[in-house]
Amino acid sequence: MTRTEKNAIIDSLTESLKQYPTVYLADTTGMTVAVNNKLRRICIEKNIKLQVVKNTLLKKAMEKSEKDFSGLFDTLHGTTAILLSETGNAPAKLMKSFKSQSDKLKLKGAFVEEAVFVGENQLDVLFSLKSREEQIGDIVGLLQSPMKNVIGALQNNGGQKIAGLVKALEEKKA
Repeated sequence: MTRTEKNAIIDSLTESLKQYPTVYLADTTGMTVAVNNKLRRICIEKNIKLQVVKNTLLKKAMEKSEKDFSGLFDTLHGTTAILLSETGNAPAKLMKSFKSQSDKLKLKGAFVEEAVFVGENQLDVLFSLKSREEQIGDIVGLLQSPMKNVIGALQNNGGQKIAGLVKALEEKKA
């Protein structure tokens, strides 16, 4: 591979790393071609980009990107596949469900919205992560709950209670 080809790959990887907020590094050593192809098909269905890369080229692309991937540099050895996604837990869910078909797919590390996770033991943590949208939805739900209670109370004879309170306050003033 010529230097020009390597630079083109590094530039392409750098753009991908900038584009996606979620980057998983996986070890696919020992997977058969058939199993690997099945993994690729599932990734396409789940809107996850899968690419097997050379560790040195990936490290250069990581260094060139605007994100701090330094916590993942120690995991760049052996066979490395990167899984890129818009959703933080989508690759973890895919990997966990794929374990039933092949135990060869192992998590090396992950970069999820500025947080670094290293090791296979982090898969359960990543699996239970909520996406940014899910977290915003939870917060909005928490904020709406008290308002819904007040509005519900006002709609259910609340007007009569408020009128009674106002009348009682007016009588106290007089």
